[in-house]
Amino acid sequence: MIIRPDVFEAIMLICFGCAWPLSIYKTWKTKTSRGKSPWFLLVILIGYISGILFEVTGELNNVMYLYLLNTGMVVADLVLSLKYRNA
Repeated sequence: MIIRPDVFEAIMLICFGCAWPLSIYKTWKTKTSRGKSPWFLLVILIGYISGILFEVTGELNNVMYLYLLNTGMVVADLVLSLKYRNA
């Protein structure tokens, strides 16, 4: 049995994506971004955008939706982190 490479990519994105809702909730609930680096979130965001561009310019598949979902969650976390950065 041969497993397509995009299956492993999807698993990676699902695993990474599980952490973002918890991070967003914690920032929203505590109203502080203590311990979070906006620069780190920006680097992660650039990585997800690069993945989206790869999907768009290469063989487009359903993994694109995972990239978009994760990108949206990172943007939400970044916005909350910037909003509460002085708290």
